Amino acid sequence: MPFETWLLYVLTCCGIAVVPGPNALLVLTHGALHGNRKTLFTIAGGVLGFAVALAFCALGLGALIQASATGFLVLKVVGGLYLIWLGIGLWRSPPVSLEKTGTTDLRHWSMFRQGLLSALSNPKALLLFTAFIPPFLDAQRNIIEQTAVIALTYALVEFVVEYGVASAAHRVRPWLARTGRRFNKVCGGFFIVFGLAIPGHA
Repeated sequence: MPFETWLLYVLTCCGIAVVPGPNALLVLTHGALHGNRKTLFTIAGGVLGFAVALAFCALGLGALIQASATGFLVLKVVGGLYLIWLGIGLWRSPPVSLEKTGTTDLRHWSMFRQGLLSALSNPKALLLFTAFIPPFLDAQRNIIEQTAVIALTYALVEFVVEYGVASAAHRVRPWLARTGRRFNKVCGGFFIVFGLAIPGHA
């Protein structure tokens, strides 16, 4: 990929990464509840999920999904159900505490898994990636190398943006401690809305 094309691609990635979505909301919530360091596990899961989805799209999986209406519908329903499940769990979770708590490997893995599944379960990301990737691909160059550059570049941009979101969220943690369960219910409600909207949206 020529350097000028890569720069344009980076700018496009920045525009996509700052658009609010399920993963950004998840990172915001985890950043406020657990701090930006622990939220690195959530971010890593989400970044990996987006990189995998983007790589598949660049290699042609996105076109296959678009061609299969049934497969795409199933993907949308599964993704929507997962987001609803995530929202219900957040809705029912206790209010944030300012006391430091211990962290286990299980909690780390759970946060990583939530970030990963939140990214992979959103079919809109596949369609978005499928739509914006083609202009940056050169049929005369090695598709595998281009895919690697595209996926790694987006992963880096997404990581920087999401870490910034998590860091900003942790600074308002004392305010969240005062608002109690309302914050969890609002964020959980957004996840449920995302989950309900995905299967019914073309």
